[in-house]
Amino acid sequence: MAADMFEGRVVGIYVAPGEGRPMESRDEVRALAGKGLEGDRYANEAGKYSGVRIENAQRAVTLIEREAVQGAVAEHGIELTEQETRRNIVTEGVRLNDLVGQEFVVGGVRFRGFDLSHPCVYLEELTRPGVRPALLDRGGLRAEILDDGTIQIGDVISPG
Repeated sequence: MAADMFEGRVVGIYVAPGEGRPMESRDEVRALAGKGLEGDRYANEAGKYSGVRIENAQRAVTLIEREAVQGAVAEHGIELTEQETRRNIVTEGVRLNDLVGQEFVVGGVRFRGFDLSHPCVYLEELTRPGVRPALLDRGGLRAEILDDGTIQIGDVISPG
């Protein structure tokens, strides 16, 4: 599917109030341009990697495909929930890897894909062994939030 022709949807929203804290499910969340999702550790500059390697605005939100999580579980025989991936927005029907460097819209909020969110040692420490290789090349997308707005479960994801 070409990056300029897709329509996906939001199937999960999660925030964590601080580093290492459990991800909390939301039906909707306020997106803050250049900052992150209201109530999330990265919007509060309290995440494990806040201020490290890349600008905080470029890691304002992370997205992961429901299909990627299901594939990781099926192909690697690990237990892993969407919530455990520590990504903020779970999508369905869109190839996130194709959105690096692209603008896209979630509901009415514009985003720009920054880079792939590869699984790290810290994620594996918070979950279980085997998560890193299971999510290799399908660990999601880090994105910048370009507009303030509200994101809800069921929102459409489309080209920007």
